[in-house]
Amino acid sequence: MRHHVRIAPSILAADFANLRFEVDRITSAVEMLHVDVMDGHFVPNISLGPPVIASLRAATDLYLDCHLMITDPLSYLESLAASGANGVTVHIEAVPDPHPVMDESARLGLDVGLVINPPTPIESVEPYLDRCSMVVVMSVNPGFGGQAFIEAVMPKITRLREIIDSEALSTDIQIDGGINRRTAVLAGAAGADVIVAGTSVFHAADPLAAIDEIKRAANGEVT
Repeated sequence: MRHHVRIAPSILAADFANLRFEVDRITSAVEMLHVDVMDGHFVPNISLGPPVIASLRAATDLYLDCHLMITDPLSYLESLAASGANGVTVHIEAVPDPHPVMDESARLGLDVGLVINPPTPIESVEPYLDRCSMVVVMSVNPGFGGQAFIEAVMPKITRLREIIDSEALSTDIQIDGGINRRTAVLAGAAGADVIVAGTSVFHAADPLAAIDEIKRAANGEVT
């Protein structure tokens, strides 16, 4: 294993009626929260937006990693930055030319990355890796939590790891979808830096123990 794998709990799986409690009880174990923003157009679901992100910002100092599953991310960047987002990731399928989003994110002080869906080849994001703080490989089809892991995307992680290391880029590789202890082993071994985990954390009897178990699995400490 190349280095330390981090866990980004996805609040999509949290109890929204008790969101501060849900965040507080995992804060000691993580560095970032994964926040899914859906528009009901790019994906067939609607989740949350700037008002909830602003509430999260007031409740935590954790890095807010905002995954924009939306058709027009450019028009939302200013309000997301004002709400307290730290970084955004946008789908290459929604913005085949990501330069305007990257430029505006830089102007606003947001980290920016790109996301690829399971059918999308890494060649679609490869030209932009040097401008990405993160590249996200979806291991489920985006839009809903609790889906089964698509193991066939693992070669994408491996190939991205090779490219990023060979070019000495600081870009993180994130994997998002269907992560539990078993699949975390695969993701970590393939070269992921950041693992998104929602249901397996927030629906666990002991979320802190679940985070520790997933983290150790991803880092090759358990099998």
